[in-house]
Formats: sequence, structure tokens, C-alpha cells
Amino acid sequence: MADTTPAGEPDAAPVGLTRLAFGGDYNPEQWPETVWTEDVRLMREAGVTMVSVGIFSWALLEPAEGAYEFGWLDRVLDLLHDSGIRVDLGTPTMAPPAWFYRAHPDALPVTADGVRYAFGSRGAICHSSPAYREAVARIATALATRYADHPALALWHVHNEYGVPVSACYCDTCAAAFRLWLRETHGSLEAVNEAWGTAFWSQRYGSFDEIDPPRTTPTVGNPAQALDYRRFADAMMRENFRTERDILHRLSPGVPVTTNFMTALSQCDSLDYWAWGREVDLVTNDHYLITDGRRTHVNLAMAADLTRSVAGGAPWLLLEHATSGVNWQPRNPAKAPGEMARNSLSHVARGSEGAMFFQWRQSRRGAEKFHSAMLPHAGTDSRVWREAVELGADVGALAEIRGTRTVADVAVLWDWHSWWAQSLEWRPSEDHDARERADTFYEALYDRHLTVDFAHPEADLSAYPLVVVPALYLATEAAGRNLRTYVEGGGTLVVSYFSGIVDEHDAVHPGPYPGALREVLGLTVEEHSPLLKGQQVTLAGPDGAALTGDVWTEFVVERGAETVWSYTDGLAAGRPAVTRHRLGEGTAWYVSTRLDAEALTAILTPACADAGIEPRDELPRDVEVVRRSGAAGEYLFAINHTGADVKIPLPDAGTELLTVDRASGRLTVPAGAVRVVRLDG
Repeated sequence: MADTTPAGEPDAAPVGLTRLAFGGDYNPEQWPETVWTEDVRLMREAGVTMVSVGIFSWALLEPAEGAYEFGWLDRVLDLLHDSGIRVDLGTPTMAPPAWFYRAHPDALPVTADGVRYAFGSRGAICHSSPAYREAVARIATALATRYADHPALALWHVHNEYGVPVSACYCDTCAAAFRLWLRETHGSLEAVNEAWGTAFWSQRYGSFDEIDPPRTTPTVGNPAQALDYRRFADAMMRENFRTERDILHRLSPGVPVTTNFMTALSQCDSLDYWAWGREVDLVTNDHYLITDGRRTHVNLAMAADLTRSVAGGAPWLLLEHATSGVNWQPRNPAKAPGEMARNSLSHVARGSEGAMFFQWRQSRRGAEKFHSAMLPHAGTDSRVWREAVELGADVGALAEIRGTRTVADVAVLWDWHSWWAQSLEWRPSEDHDARERADTFYEALYDRHLTVDFAHPEADLSAYPLVVVPALYLATEAAGRNLRTYVEGGGTLVVSYFSGIVDEHDAVHPGPYPGALREVLGLTVEEHSPLLKGQQVTLAGPDGAALTGDVWTEFVVERGAETVWSYTDGLAAGRPAVTRHRLGEGTAWYVSTRLDAEALTAILTPACADAGIEPRDELPRDVEVVRRSGAAGEYLFAINHTGADVKIPLPDAGTELLTVDRASGRLTVPAGAVRVVRLDG
């Protein structure tokens, strides 16, 4: 079973913070010192409890190699401390200064096409570079030596958003590091040849020196090699994080160390966050709405649930999100009135110990000058500022929930290695998107008002009555055994198509599809039959009901499973489309085509019945009801994303914390508002 709990203290919290964290990235170096006093005064007015400082300040802190200028940072930290504001202090290693690259141009990363990036942005890092590693250790040591005992220090913030925008470098230094990583990981050259299937296309290697990174080739390269390179790149970034973390632990004991994740943005898929969650003392996350016309609050809930799961269920911290519009999407609309508060408190409902933003004061210069901030260009006479102040008061009123944990109903399996493998070239259909399946299944569960934990495929699943597998192309034999044990023990499993196909080396499991999941599902798949763009198929089910699928069909053969829905047209007409397999004390469902979130309701309704999960039909659509529980009590969050007032049933009477009103029976949640009830029970 995979261990997915953090390595640090399970409830590590920023030192000296007695309330929920509220604030944002603070970049005083972008402003004259005359502005700093005003900043701190306004922070107090807004209810700010913590700010992140120094994340992109390397050039100012170390203007030349080994020459440090800490005076300005001393004054900033003292000013914040005098005003009772805690500090999340960054190591600025995401953006090395110009002097570093002038001395070490080979530390700039190289693309798979052989192009070396230039200085002038951020995150241009070859993580195998010895010069970069030496410089990182030097600046982290200098910061820890100077500020370990500063009374404002609450948290160490290493680097920034590892893997963004560059995760993998393909230079010769990385090639040498990759060969060493392969020796350590596989043990021998023969094991590498076996894992990569190098008998194919005459790719067999006679020595480690013959192996290079998966650079650009005339046609598709070796997928197992590409998958291992994703693992290698992730390992190099994690190794550099550990270097800084260990320095900070040694020189600044007792202060938690974190780095900000980006767990659920599909653009940021280069890290195995199950592994990273074991390295940090406190899991933190950045989340930004993808405004592409979909229900953005659903993706937000998914990000929060996934981050909490990476934290092993422990409290975590939202370290960045936006007060309003961002600046890096094709179109960047402002948030609607009240949306900032709903976004923030939805994260808190799902386990965050606060709500932090990028950034405090909106920049006048640079690439992010149109990214919203707590204090916008419009100043304090603005809607964003007034909403930020109101939110600060609300977050302050929720201090008592600190340390409680979000209560989940079901689990969704998630594995970054499977995602990486699925995204490689030459798969049966480019229209099948593993992330889209995860989003859609999550949306279907969200609309059933079920709170989700995410879990590794080899984790203990016995606590969950229902486990959903949206896309698990890569499934180890251990994962297959784990799911069979789960179902035999009484669990209910729902699996989507093209799962269980390959092992950890992207080799197809022996025998018919779906490989590692054949036994638990009670079926085989003779052949995948993806659909052409725009094609659809019809499914017939109980009592003549019909569903529409697209993208994918399969030739399914029952091997103990029963057919629940059948194809009525297409190449698979007359064959099973959705099956149900009773195994031991439990049940496993299989869905062999792509259904949208609404159509999945027809599958999840009977699956939930199998799992003993009662329907929650009394809760309106787009109204979240989430519980946090702990020694402090039981708390119910109700978040109304609709434009109408709603009433929701309460399991017990209690006190609403934001209005201090008593509540019992049915709680009224105004349009676009949030209510948090401390239940009496």
C-alpha cells in the first residue's frame, strides 16, 4: 500500500498564528519605503494575519555572488512584526538573478529540440545544474542564519510553484544525471532495457553512456523512456527542495517548511504530489479559476479536495488565489460580487486553514501588473478592497475551526504517473483525456452533494463505501489486488474505460484488457473502438432508458459481470456498455464509453445505492454543504453559488458564526452567500 501521508508533523501550522491565515504575497521591494507604512496600516484594516515575503527577491538579497543586502528585508520584517502580522518567508530560488546566469549560462534549461532558454522570465532552471544547486544552498543558508530567530517568522516558503513553467531540461548535464538516476532506480542496464522494451525498433542499449534524454526524434520515441524522464525530472526538483528544506530544518528548527503546490491545474501536471506531500511539513496550494465557460466553483472544490488528500486529510493552507481576474488566460474576466468570499470559504470548508492571495498590492510594472490584488490599482475606494475587508472579518470569525478536518463521503482514485503515461503519444484516441474524465466524474459526484477524498490506487480504501476510478490507464498489479480486496470486503467500485491497461513501465498487462482490473470487473475487452470526432452512440438501459456516449466504445465480454446498459448502435451494437459485477461482499461497475456528468447520474445512482449512500435530493444544485469536525466541534459550511436564496436542512441546531444568529431546522443561505454553523450536537 502506498503511503500518502506527509512526512512532517501531521498538523504542522505556521508558528505563532492563532487565527486562520489571511493575507497574500507581499512584494515591498517593488515600492518605495514610504509606501510600506501605509501597506501595514491597510493590512491591519483588512484583517491580514500573515503575508508571504521575499519569494522573488534573490537579485536584491544577493546582488553579487556571496554579497548580501538584508537591510531592507530586516526593516520589512520588523515593521510587520510590530503590527502583529506573521511572515511566510520565501527562499527566492525560483528566479536566479542575471549575474548568476552570466556566470553559469549552462544553468539555463534546454528544450527537447535543443534550444536553450534565455534569461528574462522566471523558472528558467536546470535542476541538475551543480552551479544552481550550490547557489540555492548558499542563499537558503544565508536567509536561515539571519532570520531563524526573527519573531515574525511563521513559515518557510521554499522556491515557488515547482515545475512552472519548466519542469524538464534536456541538456548534457541532465543526460548524465538521468543515467545516474536510471542506475539507482533500475539497478542495471539489463533492467532498463527490459523496462523500456528496447527490443522494439532496435533501441537496445549496450551501455549507460548510450542513453540520452528523450529529445526530439523523427517520429514517436520510446514511451517508457519518456515516462521515466518525467519521473526523473520530478525527482530532481524534489531533490533540490529537500536540500533547502534540510538546511532550514537544521538552522531554523521548529519552523515548518513548505512549498506551494498547484495540484489541480492541468497545466501543472509535472509533479507527483503524493510524493511531494510526504516531503513538506505543511501542504500548501495555489489555485486559480480557469474561466472557460464551465462551472468554475466545481473545479475549485476539486482542487481543494485533492490538496487535502495530498495532505493525508490533515489541515492544509491555500497560499495563493485571486481576488478577481488573473492576467495569463486568453480572456480574464473579473469575479462577480461576492465570488471572492465564496471561493475563499469553499477552500476553508474543504480543509484550508485560511485564504491567502496573490498578491497584496497590485504591481505597476512587470508581467503581472494586470493580475488582481487585495489592494488594486483603484485603491481603497473600490469593490475589490471593500470585499477583501469584509472577507477578512469573516475569516477572523472562523478562528475556532482551526485544526478540524473535512469529512469526506467517497473516494476518487488519482495517480500522476498514470496521467503522465496516458498523455504520451500514439494512444488509441487523442479525444480521450484522462483529466477530462476526472473532472467529469468529480462534477457528477459534486452534483450528488458528495464530498470527495482523492486516493492513490494502492492506498487503504476500506473507509470509503464508494470508490470511483475515472481514468487509470497505468495500474500496477498491486493496485489491481488492492481494488479486488476492497470490493470483496464490501466496497462499491465504479471504473471508467481504458483503465488497468499497462503496468508501471507502460507495458501492456499480459492477456486481454483491462489487465490489472479484469478480475475485479468480471469482464474482458476484446478491442477498443474509439469513435471519430463528432460521432455518438446510444445506450439502452433499464426500463427502456437511453443515454448518449461519445469518444470511445469497446467490445466487452462478460466474465461474471452482468450487463446493465447495452450499445444499440455503432460497431459495438448489442454488446455490453455498462456492467455490474458482484464480487465477495461488494460490487464493481464498469463504464465503457464516455458519458457526460449528467448521464453519469444514471450509473452513480444505483452505484450509490449499492454503497448504501442515501440520496441528498433536498439540496439544491450548486449549493455546497461540507462538514469539518474535530475537538473544537462539528461545523457545517453551506455555500450558495446560485442567484436565489435557498433553505437547507440542518442535522442539529447551532450558531451561525458569520452572523452570530441561532439556526435550527432549515438554514436560509442568501443568494451568493456563505453560512457556517457550529452544530450543538
